[in-house]
Amino acid sequence: MIRRKGLSVRLKLTLSYAGVVLVVGAVLVAVAWLYLLRYVPDNDQGLLGISPNRYLLTRIFGWAALKAMAVLLVVGLVGGWFLAGRMLAPLHRVADAARLASQGSLAHRIRLDGPKDEFRELADVFDTMLEQLESHVAEQQRFAANASHELRTPLAISQTLLDVARGDPERDQEELIERLRSVNRRAIDLTEALLLLSRSDRRTFTREPVDLSLVAEEATETLLPLAEQRGISLEVTGGTTHVSGSAALILRVVTNLVQNAIVHNLPAGGTVKIHTQPWLGSGVLRVENTGHPVPAELVPTLVEPFQRGTARARADGYAGVGLGLAIVHSIVRAHDGTIDLAPRPDGGLVVTIRLPDAVLLEQ
Repeated sequence: MIRRKGLSVRLKLTLSYAGVVLVVGAVLVAVAWLYLLRYVPDNDQGLLGISPNRYLLTRIFGWAALKAMAVLLVVGLVGGWFLAGRMLAPLHRVADAARLASQGSLAHRIRLDGPKDEFRELADVFDTMLEQLESHVAEQQRFAANASHELRTPLAISQTLLDVARGDPERDQEELIERLRSVNRRAIDLTEALLLLSRSDRRTFTREPVDLSLVAEEATETLLPLAEQRGISLEVTGGTTHVSGSAALILRVVTNLVQNAIVHNLPAGGTVKIHTQPWLGSGVLRVENTGHPVPAELVPTLVEPFQRGTARARADGYAGVGLGLAIVHSIVRAHDGTIDLAPRPDGGLVVTIRLPDAVLLEQ
């Protein structure tokens, strides 16, 4: 935005200080005139013939008042300019930091010293904002790099298959078509997951009461064939648990969690337990699965995009896109909820989701 040049804040404060000083001086002069000089006799002899009259005092007092007002003006301007500079110094540091941030430098911090006041509170808030912004930008850069890599992989495979087919016309065309179809399906799944991940954090959905227990049953019924195929037993427990949010997005959360619990499990004979319950003004969903031990240092990274958890056991033949828990984390965050991941001592993982209670939000 183009703005016309105006007076600086420092100059405005200086003029304000000088104006206040002049007003105070004028009030003192007025008080002296009204309550002192007006009672001095105005005659040639003065008071009892030994004190000056009002005329002489007025002339003497008038010149002294003018000189005093001139001194007050100079002191007000100089002192005001100095004090305004001292007061606005922290604001200049904030402005410098904002200028560096606008140029792409997010690593700079103000770190303003001294006791807490308005300027230091502003500097602390700005530092916190820069820290969060830097973290968000770094996360987006990693996401873009990983997404580019993941999208390039199926395209490179398709290119290789086509090159092989062109170099070997006698190759089985049915096998080639089936492999191309599989690679294309993976690329489509990845693209849809990326689109969902980009939209799930916008909070543009309509909130409505949702029963987590019914959503858990629906997701379990949908994934039952997959669980039976891998010899995994599903168990749903808990009672009615009302939360507030998008039914479709919450269903996606539960489906992703249950699907991950099935896939990252024992080769056979594993179990997945889904439990729902209300708890302290929120609805709780807990998905627990058996499996091989999960290293504690790996757990915090599982909600990041494209972190598939290579140390976890996964059924052969399944290739996810590495966005399941990232989508869950994004949707839960958009619903003002929390997600907690904890490894089981005997192997496997426990994922606990907490979402706001619909009844409390209505109140």
